[in-house]
Amino acid sequence: MQLSLGPLQYLWPRQQVFDFYEQMLDLPVDVIYLGETVCSKRRELKTGDWLDLAANLARKGKEVVLSTLALIEAESELKTLRRICRTEGFLVEANDLAAVEQLASQGVPFVCGHSINIYNTHSLAFLIRQGARRWVMPVELSAATLSDILQELAGQQLQVETEVFSHGYLPLAYSARCMTARYHQLPKDNCQFICREYPRGLPARSQEGEPLFTMNGIQTQSGAIYNLLDQVPRMRALGVNLVRLSPAPSGMEEIIRSFDAARRGEPVQVEVGEPTCNGYWFAEPGMIFKSGTSL
Repeated sequence: MQLSLGPLQYLWPRQQVFDFYEQMLDLPVDVIYLGETVCSKRRELKTGDWLDLAANLARKGKEVVLSTLALIEAESELKTLRRICRTEGFLVEANDLAAVEQLASQGVPFVCGHSINIYNTHSLAFLIRQGARRWVMPVELSAATLSDILQELAGQQLQVETEVFSHGYLPLAYSARCMTARYHQLPKDNCQFICREYPRGLPARSQEGEPLFTMNGIQTQSGAIYNLLDQVPRMRALGVNLVRLSPAPSGMEEIIRSFDAARRGEPVQVEVGEPTCNGYWFAEPGMIFKSGTSL
């Protein structure tokens, strides 16, 4: 079982991004996803910068995957998408069907990101035949559904690597509107890159003051951190190949080392020091947290 670091969801200053990935070189994370997946207006790093960073990480022993936007709205974004999909030497994570079409037409293997919304074996089998080598399970699916899908795939003698989002704010939805800009009464076309002020997203609470969502530009995330640390043994039993962790501006070393210990079979315990959830994994409301239920 491998540990993967998903693509950066937030807008961080350029040097902070480079420093963050330099730190990852010394940590037991096997696969690193790179690229802008949320908003094409975020240009602290341009496509060439991401490719240079990918080459550097790969030279130092990390498996690198290039990730594409989840929402394509303009020809300029399609141009960037085509460039990424034609880059040799790296696997590409397709986060929308335009990327799938580009990669399938070239006959190259690819990763299906969680935003492709694969909810059943029929859809996954179709994408495997298109060239999908790995899929990231949609975050709202349960362990029971995953088990059913993988058993049905085995019955069809189809093989694919399975990756499960396991730590971080859940990426729930994407919109043409930028909610962070709207919060500051700014138009999307002149947002002043205000999301840079929120390195972990903008919290949105209910009228009762409970965490509800996290706004991240055009992306809506969960209000609590999804944490499947104590579910690693169950994921292993199901046949999960990769456990995905989402980049955070602080505490990332501790998170990675905890999941590394879990995959090596060491006893671990989820510490609930901030709002935490895992309900989707148990086919429950996503915002709840169930503890002590690793089997």
